[in-house]
Amino acid sequence: MKALILVDLQNDFMPGGALAVEEGNEVVAIANYLAPRFDLVVATQDWHPANHASFASTHQGRKPGDQVELNGVTQTLWPDHCVQGTPGADFHANLHRNSIDRIFHKGTNPEIDSYSGFYDNNRQFSTGMTDWLRKQGVEQVYIMGLATDYCVKFTALDAIKEGFRTFLITDGCRGVNLNSGDVALALSQMSETGVNLISSREIEIAASA
Repeated sequence: MKALILVDLQNDFMPGGALAVEEGNEVVAIANYLAPRFDLVVATQDWHPANHASFASTHQGRKPGDQVELNGVTQTLWPDHCVQGTPGADFHANLHRNSIDRIFHKGTNPEIDSYSGFYDNNRQFSTGMTDWLRKQGVEQVYIMGLATDYCVKFTALDAIKEGFRTFLITDGCRGVNLNSGDVALALSQMSETGVNLISSREIEIAASA
C-alpha cells in the first residue's frame, strides 16, 4: 500500500505568512492533484504552543536565523509561527482537506522542536505516524510539502529509518534556503540515504499505466 505524506501545507509557510516559503502556495495544487492517486493521504501540521523554545522571541537578544542549543540539539531560531489554534496554523484554504485520512501534529512540546513528521528533533517522542501507517499496511511513502531543507528532509530521512520505501516528489516541495545551497544539499542528503527523487509527472505516468 502507498501513502502520500503532505508536510506542513499551512498558512504561515505560504507567501505572506509568518515563516513564508517562496512559492510555497504552488505545491497545494500538486497535492490536490496527486491525493486521489494514493491509497492513503496523511498530513503533518506544525502545532506549536505559544512561546515555543524554537521561537526567536523567547530568547532575549536573539533573532530569526540565529542558532542555540535546545536539549542537546542545535536549533535554528524562527519567527513565531503555526501557534496552536491560530489562522497561521491552519492548512491552506485551497487544500482539499476531505482527501486527508489522518493528521499528525508535531512541535507540540514547548522545549524541543519537531521537523520530522515522525519524531521530535531529539527522536525521543513519536507522533504515532509509524505505527498508524504500519497498521494500514503501508510499505511505500511519497513525501511532498514545505520546506524541502527542513521538515520535508527530516520526514523523509525518518521514513527511511522506519523501514518505508521512500519517495520525494521534488516538484511538490519548496525550500527555505536560509543559506545558499541548503535545498541542493538537502536533496543530496536524502538521495544518498536512499530516498528516491521523482516528479509528480512520474506518478501520473505510473498511475495511468
